[in-house]
Amino acid sequence: MAKPDNRADNVEHLQQSIQNTEENMHEAEDYLNEFSSEISDTERNQIEEKNERRKESLNSFREEVQDEAAYSQD
Repeated sequence: MAKPDNRADNVEHLQQSIQNTEENMHEAEDYLNEFSSEISDTERNQIEEKNERRKESLNSFREEVQDEAAYSQD
């Protein structure tokens, strides 16, 4: 038997994901600022690309929060 759709804490989980992703992105930026002269171009590119994916994820998380807000108003 399928569980009922309990969306009560979805916004909370999404907000936690947003916060974690932002923290990881800032840590990566700090790392690049501190060690950019010591790391390879490949590593720098990988970190920058990962941060771009994080930005995309943040946009998706924020859209989901808006969807959840709209759902809760129904």
